[in-house]
Amino acid sequence: MSLVAQEQGEAPNLRAYDPLRGMDANGRIPKPKVPGDIPNPERWRYTPEARMKPGNLFDRFLVSSFLSPIVFREEDIGFGGGVALTDVDFRNQRYREFANILATYSEEGQQAFRINWQRWLNYRELPEGGVLREERSRVYGRAGYEKTLTRRFFGLGSRTRETDETSYTEELTAFGAGIRLSLPDAASDWVARTDLQLEHHGLSRGRVTSVPSTDQVFFDAFAEGDGIDQAWLLNTFGWDTRDSMHQPYEGIRIGGLANVAYGTGGEFGAILGLDGQHVFALPPLFHRGAEGDEENPPTDVLAFGAFVQDTVGDLPYYSLPSLGGTHTLRGFIDNRFTDRAAAHFSAEYRVNLIERGIVFTDTVRIERIGLGVFYDCGTVADELGDLADAKYLDSYGLGFRLAFSREAVFRIDWGFSAEGANFTLAFGNSF
Repeated sequence: MSLVAQEQGEAPNLRAYDPLRGMDANGRIPKPKVPGDIPNPERWRYTPEARMKPGNLFDRFLVSSFLSPIVFREEDIGFGGGVALTDVDFRNQRYREFANILATYSEEGQQAFRINWQRWLNYRELPEGGVLREERSRVYGRAGYEKTLTRRFFGLGSRTRETDETSYTEELTAFGAGIRLSLPDAASDWVARTDLQLEHHGLSRGRVTSVPSTDQVFFDAFAEGDGIDQAWLLNTFGWDTRDSMHQPYEGIRIGGLANVAYGTGGEFGAILGLDGQHVFALPPLFHRGAEGDEENPPTDVLAFGAFVQDTVGDLPYYSLPSLGGTHTLRGFIDNRFTDRAAAHFSAEYRVNLIERGIVFTDTVRIERIGLGVFYDCGTVADELGDLADAKYLDSYGLGFRLAFSREAVFRIDWGFSAEGANFTLAFGNSF
């Protein structure tokens, strides 16, 4: 059931912009009066008029649009650079839409171009100003092209050695769209999501000069994965009592996934899995917590997350469950461990360092600055029943969390493991 509504009277986009309308000068946002017909109001995100600055991307910079220059140099891909744009008020729709756009290029030809778009389905204009958005129900769209010269593959299993490293070049073109709904009504505990994603994978020799190319060491797997078109139907379903799906302060999720792929040669494969999370609010460590009835009070939490996955049918090696990189075993590089089954567990202590961030001007401010201390462990195996006998790997680390709103969290992590350190810069929490 849609709860979208437009209040009568003065059009919101014709009102004079006030950089403090609906919030305090120190960044505190008082909780608004919520209409009585709003179900589960803790799962709706309130945005005051003060955070809906009009204008183009540059007019709204660090208010609702965030532009990050990217500069890098790696031995095998040379110098490179680009830009990452996150716009939480895409197309000036009064926070109905979100977009994340990335474009990078290196002197050796490594490149990435991606756009991710979302639109909220349940939305309410408030008579006193500002909007409410039900966080759970959205539609999605995405498209991208990537040419990565330095993909890594170590073979299958939990006991692969660091010296087993190979590299390959992958050209990936992908398009997708989907919908997520809370059931049976807006902001309900049951949440389902379905996406259709189309992918084309083209493989060629790797560019990492210190290791062999994957086609030399894993010839059969490489040949079977080259030139593959895949159509994925991605499905998740779960019982979710968390107060937020992006920055939860309390609650539980228990869910599952069934990602089904149809390949070029008529092969079917699927990844089936179960997952869970539990988040606890803790007493504040470096701040005093909420001031009165507050929309997004500074909150320290202890979060636990886990999943187990298994593969049925036939999938190329790069589509199998893997651990390492941005979200799992963060002390290892991307896709360090791969096989047909995987299990993973994470624990993270998220602490607010500065309770209401930093105010730069009357409109430019960082809402929260925090610290994350984490521990990850996991393993992979050929079959689900073999996970208990596989070698378990672990990593630990810490990082910074910069939040421009409850849904716009940027994460910088340094993970450490038996194989060294790994650096992650990402949008959103790892789980």
